[in-house]
Amino acid sequence: MTTVLKMCEKVMILALMVMMAIVLLLATIDLGWLIIKDIINPPYFLLSVEQLLEIFGLFMLVVIGIELLETIMKTYVTQDQPHYEVVLSVAIIAISRKVIILDIKEVDSLTLVGIASIVVALTAGYYLMKRARSHNGAE
Repeated sequence: MTTVLKMCEKVMILALMVMMAIVLLLATIDLGWLIIKDIINPPYFLLSVEQLLEIFGLFMLVVIGIELLETIMKTYVTQDQPHYEVVLSVAIIAISRKVIILDIKEVDSLTLVGIASIVVALTAGYYLMKRARSHNGAE
């Protein structure tokens, strides 16, 4: 029974990897099309702040997708990296995307404090995880 479950898990992971790769390909094509469309419209080769934020947001979304695909491969296929390290890495990238595309003028101060708290907590967690891992490796 355990063998059947392991086989089903591998099939599902493979299916997730293929679907994620397709989504990433489509997102990359969409990003490229958006950049080309924004560049060829007057004024040529000039982008507004809103256009730049939209491009950066989509770019970071693709980067997060790539990180998720890598997470699936590292965590579930090769089993050489702890789950928590990968999850923290993806969370840091995701919150970074939020900070990059954030419109400061439309966000209240409590939301900014919350995002700052998340950034500090994730950074501290990642630092402590790396420190514990290097400390355990040195012994």
